[in-house]
Amino acid sequence: MNRPANNEFLRSENARHIWHPMADPKSFTENPPVVLERGEGCYVFDMDGRRYLDCMASLWNVNVGHGRREVNEAITEQLGKLAYYSTFNGFANGPSIELSHRLMQMLQPEGMARIMYGSGGSDAVDTAFKLARQFWKLEGQPERTRIISLKYAYHGLHFGGASANGKRAFRRAYEPLLPGFHQVDSPYLYRNPWTDDPEELGRICAGILEREIEYHGADTVAAFIAEPVQGAGGLIVPPDNYWKLVREICDRHDVLLIADEVITGFGRTGHWFGSRGWGVKPDIMTLAKGINSGYVPLGATVVNERIARAWDRDHSLAPIMHGYTYGGHPLACAAALACLDVMEKEDLPGNAGAMGAYFLECLQGLQAKHAVIGDVRGRGLMMAVELVKDRATKEPFAASDTYGPRLIRAIAERGAIVRWLDGKLVFAPPLIISREQVDEAVAIIDDVLTEVQP
Repeated sequence: MNRPANNEFLRSENARHIWHPMADPKSFTENPPVVLERGEGCYVFDMDGRRYLDCMASLWNVNVGHGRREVNEAITEQLGKLAYYSTFNGFANGPSIELSHRLMQMLQPEGMARIMYGSGGSDAVDTAFKLARQFWKLEGQPERTRIISLKYAYHGLHFGGASANGKRAFRRAYEPLLPGFHQVDSPYLYRNPWTDDPEELGRICAGILEREIEYHGADTVAAFIAEPVQGAGGLIVPPDNYWKLVREICDRHDVLLIADEVITGFGRTGHWFGSRGWGVKPDIMTLAKGINSGYVPLGATVVNERIARAWDRDHSLAPIMHGYTYGGHPLACAAALACLDVMEKEDLPGNAGAMGAYFLECLQGLQAKHAVIGDVRGRGLMMAVELVKDRATKEPFAASDTYGPRLIRAIAERGAIVRWLDGKLVFAPPLIISREQVDEAVAIIDDVLTEVQP
């Protein structure tokens, strides 16, 4: 049977069988999803030919932009050689070996030594947790199993990552989650009960982490995991001193530091890696999204020399009894190599820094004009406009309020895609975005905030 592809069929079948992520299925009854047909640079086009400026790079990840010829050709070339074979049972493939070598070169400043592949960020996070616990068993400290994370954290949707998540929305429907996971306060400058001074907040929140480690006993804590900039939890940019203090605390108590670089890796923050931008070397890093701009699903977990050496000894628990069917997928790795070529050739981390600073300045300019804007923050091409009912009291919009969905629909009608996250308009466009496209996005936001009232 030929696959029906006409627009009438797509319209009639849309949302009829698929349950879409992060949504109540009933929400698509009156407002079915937009059916996208193609992408080009910073734009995507729906099946009716309408153009949208993609201010979210799909899901924080299409860093090199849509429809890149170089990436498509790399995938096609590899497809003609070997579309897929697993890396289990003593087999490997060229693209995964080449990508591993290249990533280790890129990560020399962090001292990374070994890598495991999966299909995305959730795989990468669960791999990090397993390797951290296995490491401590190989080191003769089997009671080190606890994982500490931040409130507002987002670490994916496998049960390990979900257990580390710090937002109720990602946890409540699936509880009870895994034991041994603990959350501490996030350095959320706009909403915290202590101070408006970022340096003081950094010290306070780092101190809370240290007290949590001491409360449980450092000899029971395997690792602390955090995003260099918190993404899905509300785009929380930590104070400049926070990550360095965290590194000192982890060193003091011999706790592994896991940097969840799924969003922040590969240029998003204006640096090749988010933790590098804070001047910190993690023990483990989780990678996905920008690693190959989502052209073929891919995730990776990298560990440093110290951790890798633990597997050199003879131990009954040394075999890594973990892995994913599509880990090291040759098409995904070929796409990643092509994306890295583009990012290096066009200095996309540099463009993210420059355009991010300009984008943030433009959004801050809207704050004086629109009383509904409580805060504007960002780092590189990760930005948020936090909207409030009352700027003086910082009263947020309730989850049930229709204001956010109305804003998003109005923005889409004017030709842009922006994400609404718990009272925040969030922006994370492709790293190739130009000054003119930033102006286009800001003009749309300005118009919509003027026309759509709470």
